[in-house]
This record gives sequence, C-alpha cells and structure tokens, in this order.
Amino acid sequence: MNQQDNRNITMVMDFYEMTMANGYFNSHVSETKAVFDVFFRKNPDDAGFSIFAGLEQVIEYIKNLHFEKEDIEYFRSQHLFSEEFLDFLAGYRFRGDIYAMPEGTIVYPNEPLITVVAPLLDAQLVETAILLQVNHQSLIATKTNRIVRAAEGKAVSDFGARRAHNVDAAVYGARAAYIGGAVGTATVLAGQMFGIPISGTMAHSWVMFFENEYEAFKKYAETYPDSTLLLVDTFDVLRSGIPNAIRIAREVLEPMGKRLKGIRLDSGDLAYLSKEARIMLDEAGLTDCIIVASNSLDEFTLRSLKQQGARIDSYGVGERLITSASNPVFGAVYKMAAIVKDDGTFIPKIKVSETPEKITNPGLKKIYRVYDSDGKAIAEYLTRADEQIDFTKPVRYIDSKKYWKTRYFENCTFKELQVPVFQNGECVYQCPPLKDVRDYVRRQLNEEIWDEEQRFSNPHTHYFDFSPLLYETKMDLLAEDHKNG
Repeated sequence: MNQQDNRNITMVMDFYEMTMANGYFNSHVSETKAVFDVFFRKNPDDAGFSIFAGLEQVIEYIKNLHFEKEDIEYFRSQHLFSEEFLDFLAGYRFRGDIYAMPEGTIVYPNEPLITVVAPLLDAQLVETAILLQVNHQSLIATKTNRIVRAAEGKAVSDFGARRAHNVDAAVYGARAAYIGGAVGTATVLAGQMFGIPISGTMAHSWVMFFENEYEAFKKYAETYPDSTLLLVDTFDVLRSGIPNAIRIAREVLEPMGKRLKGIRLDSGDLAYLSKEARIMLDEAGLTDCIIVASNSLDEFTLRSLKQQGARIDSYGVGERLITSASNPVFGAVYKMAAIVKDDGTFIPKIKVSETPEKITNPGLKKIYRVYDSDGKAIAEYLTRADEQIDFTKPVRYIDSKKYWKTRYFENCTFKELQVPVFQNGECVYQCPPLKDVRDYVRRQLNEEIWDEEQRFSNPHTHYFDFSPLLYETKMDLLAEDHKNG
C-alpha cells in the first residue's frame, strides 16, 4: 500500500491463487514465464472513457510481497500444500516484469492497463491484489470526474468517508477522487497520507448543543474568524439560519475586520434555497459569501441544479461519489495472454467465450494512442509486441467493428501507452506526485479527448483497432479452437 501503511497485504488473495501456485510448483512448471493482461470491458455509467488509477498502490504491494512465518503456518494448517512449496514461500519475492499505463491515463475498454510478464507462479499470486487496487480507484476516479465535469467549474470536495464501505475505501477513495478532479477531502487520514487538501467546518450537533443557533454561530466565528462557514439548515434556512449568519457577519466578524466566508446547505430544495439565500446575502452586502451545498449529490443532481439556476459555489459530495452508487463495479479482469518458451518466444493464448465481448486478445502486445494532426486522440491501436511498424508511412489497421474494410491511419502520430514499471522484480518506475497525476487527467481531457466522448448521454465510442498481424493471430487461434471442438 502506501509507504505509511505498514500492513503486509500479501495474503489479500483468492485461495485458488495458492492452490494453482502449489500445483505449478509441484508439477515443475512454476518457472515457465507467462503473460497476463489487466483490462476492463465496459466504461461505468455507459460513459465515453474511464480513468486509470491505483498504480502507486500496486507498486507498493509488489515491492513488499513476502510471506511471514504465521502466513506459512496458516497455509500448512490447510493440509493442502507440499513442504517444499511452503519452504519456497519463506524466501519469496516477486521476480517478474510489469508494464503499465501511467496513473491518470484516460483509458478505454479492452486495452491492457497493466501487463505482467513473470514466472507462472509469480504472475498467478498477484492477481487479486492488483485487481482490487485498479478496480476500486479507477471506479472512484472515473465517477468523481463525471461529477466534477457536471459542476462546470464549481469546486467539488469529497465528503464520503462515513458512507464508504470500510476504512480503506474511504482513504483510497479520497485519493482516487482527488485524481478525478476533486479539490479536496474531509477525510483527515487521506490528507495526511497523500497531501490532499482537507476541509470541514461543523455538524448539526454543534448548532444543537448551544442554547440557540445564534450562540452556536457566534462561538464558531470567534474560534475560526478567518474561515467562518456556517451550517444554516439545522432549524429553518430562510427564517433562522441565514438571518443569524448575517448577524454574525455584522456583529462578530466585521468588528474584527473579518468577512463571513460562506454558508452550507445540507437539506431541502437546494435550488430554491440557494437562490433565496443569495438574494438575502447580497442585500446584506455579503456578495463575497459563498454558498456550499451537500446532501446526496451526484452528476445528475448537479446538472439539474444548474438547469434550475441554483446559486451554489461549491459542492460537498459524499455517498454517491465514494461508492459510485450509480455503477458500483469497474469490472477489470486479469487474463492470461501468452506463455514463454525456453527459447524466449511467446506463444499466444486466447480465452474463448460464447459471449463475444469476453473473448480475449492474445499474445504479448503493445497499445498505442493515435492522434490526428490537431493533437486529438482518435483511436487506440493494439499490435503484437514483436511487430516492426513504420509509423512514417500510412499504417494499416483492422476496425474491430468493421473488420472487412481496409483502412489506414494517415497523417497521424502514435504514442505507446505502457511504460516499464518492474524489471526482474526491481521497480524501475518513479511515481509522480499525486497533484501531477490529477493535472495529467485534466490536461488530457482539455487537450486530447474529444468533447463528444465527454458527453453524459450517448457519448462517442472511442475507436479500438487492431494491427493486421494481431487480428490474424486472433482469428487463427479462434479457428484452431473451433477445429479442436
């Protein structure tokens, strides 16, 4: 996990990873190298793209892979594993190669986000932990970005910890939300671990504790005169909350030379209340006082508030962000793509399914992003890793939807998306600061990704194309599978 998290999470695995690893070991094939790809099949919420997140935690996990004595004793108690295999685990460290897209990359279905090339035993052991990091953080980053785009420039903060599915979901969800564009979080541990700005003022209990609302506001303003933001919906927003906030501005803050920073609405008709509150605040000369809103918000609510003319300056978004309530599963999978012969050649493997979308793309591959002359990303181009492609000439491709047509990329540039992360078990990648990951997301969306892909309804489907050689490889394997019955 993060360097500040000292837990050994090697044991976060599905049991079948251990039974297979033991089987490979005792069959003397555990050192055979294999290739596994991490990819997903569908964008959440029928969106036009997703955001890849969680790579830094994958790296920390791989660096710290090891088994403690108590772990090995636990496996011994299952009476399934050979003593030779358990002895091997005592000194185990990851020994393979890993390639991945940089964290924050805008990604699309069916392309390899992470590729593991490692001894079969190693590649099998890491499956669950890699998937849980990528699935969770990619989901929350993608959901948050939808909410941020719906806010149309208004600040969005993560308020979701108390609705998250556990402590880690709150902390790492806050990290992913920041990557997705949230300006900060209310979760203190996430702020401490990742340097995310934290914010928070008061709960309704603060207002309820004091003799009356005015006294509660007064105590808070006297304590935090430079950042007084008052929760005004404990009793009655328009008859009590706003009038008392205005009194605090005049009677407490102004004599100190301070201004009321803002008010927060956490219930009721947010569109109506924010418009009425804005009128009252402006008439009182508090034109610089911001209005913050919370209460079960998501991108759909924010768009509706905008259409209704709500006067909200900032949003605190909780349960529907931190759980991605509208689509709570990202769906990344981990599938074998090849095995490596003793002479180093790769033998492509394919998973066949009655569901066409679940048929995998075989072999060790490279994934390129294709840009037109204006710098816009127009397609993904998947090739075999051993291909030598002359990108200075028109590049032929196979359209995954219209495979019978002969087409070429012309006047385009290509960027390989995966970079080396581990080589022979050693990390060779330097994780960028989290703020840089967040900026990378924003830069791609502003400069590279079509606006049509960023629509909330019926977005343009990003093109996903094969090299002719990879397509031929896939068709040959499917034909062979059909022949073999």
